[in-house]
Amino acid sequence: MAGGLGEEIWHLGLALGLGLLIGLERGWSQREEAEGQRVAGLRTFGVIGLAGGMIGLLAERTDWLVLAAAFPSFVVLLVFAFSRGQDPEGRHGATTLFAALATFVIAIAAVVFDPSLAVAAGVVLTILLGLKRPLHHALEKLRQDELLAVLELLLISAVILPVLPDRAFGPFEALNPYRIWLMVVLVAGVSFVGYVAIRLFGARRGPLLTGLFGGLVSSTAVTLALSRLARQPGADPSALAAGAAIASSIMFWRSLLIVFIVNPALAGELALPLLAAGAIGGVVSLAVAGFDRNAPTEFAPGNPMHLLQAVEFGLFLGLIGFLAAALRDWLGDTGVYVLAPIAGLADVDAISLSLASMSMGDLAANVAASGVLLAALVNTFVKQGIALVLAPRAMAWRMALPLAAALLTGAALRVFLPVALF
Repeated sequence: MAGGLGEEIWHLGLALGLGLLIGLERGWSQREEAEGQRVAGLRTFGVIGLAGGMIGLLAERTDWLVLAAAFPSFVVLLVFAFSRGQDPEGRHGATTLFAALATFVIAIAAVVFDPSLAVAAGVVLTILLGLKRPLHHALEKLRQDELLAVLELLLISAVILPVLPDRAFGPFEALNPYRIWLMVVLVAGVSFVGYVAIRLFGARRGPLLTGLFGGLVSSTAVTLALSRLARQPGADPSALAAGAAIASSIMFWRSLLIVFIVNPALAGELALPLLAAGAIGGVVSLAVAGFDRNAPTEFAPGNPMHLLQAVEFGLFLGLIGFLAAALRDWLGDTGVYVLAPIAGLADVDAISLSLASMSMGDLAANVAASGVLLAALVNTFVKQGIALVLAPRAMAWRMALPLAAALLTGAALRVFLPVALF
């Protein structure tokens, strides 16, 4: 250690403090146990932290063999102490044992490696230990399909994405496997966040939460679900219209978020019309559609994370990217304006991602921005059409005004005030 005695004392104090921090949580969690049945608490973890710091300091001052001998010795001593501390019913789990082992390692790191990293690890460990009840409660509510969804999200992001080639293939060099799949991961992640929000907070709290969180998953799915609900006896068409209109308004913000992650410069071009369209649509839907927070609406979206769906969206995204490049090569910028409304009939994400990627090349930002907005406007018309076909007229016409307000706001700002906010 290059520092002097003062620095060594500081590092030892840090190791002790981290042990006391972790011990504070362990002692609090065992506060109802009898005095002789507590496995380890505040003082024990403080001693472990100090001991780890001293071992690290001795290893630096003398020989690293000290550390090699101390670590297994500590593990044996810890297991022995833990086994002696078990109550006759064996109620104590292994969490405290492994927490003590982690504390020992963190204390050593505070002295011989990186104090800031040790502090971060100690804080994270303490938080993780303190989240026992919420984590267990979440596991109790977790369904098998949701667990598989998490694993599939990790598969497409951490396993498949890194091995894909990051270079262009095919005609017009429009197909980049890595970038296409990165967009798949992005959209799947946004959709999964919305799904988790609905699962955590519940859609029965009213159309507002249904629209807010459901719009992150799929505003089209929300419109379909609420339109069908509106035909059930006793349904409140005003509240259901509000929920569907809010979801459609959130779609504008979702599109802006996706574009921003891919191409912040293009997002600046789109920020004013998309932010305003979403805000005006949401406000008018609450004011005109008669939002009632106590309306007993239910929306249970299907899990948005399925590997087959991810592959299908990747293929669709690749097709949109190819068509955008081909039409632009054939028709120039006019090709973007031809493709955008066609793509918007089915999905806004794919064309938004394609144009955001193309605008980082030779596609003018104003053309790309107009194409994204055009697709969003057409997609909004589609959702109004869904309500007109599936929902009672009382709901469909209540949706019309907020959606029209959003459409007119976005279009007018794009045409008459085409400025970039950032």
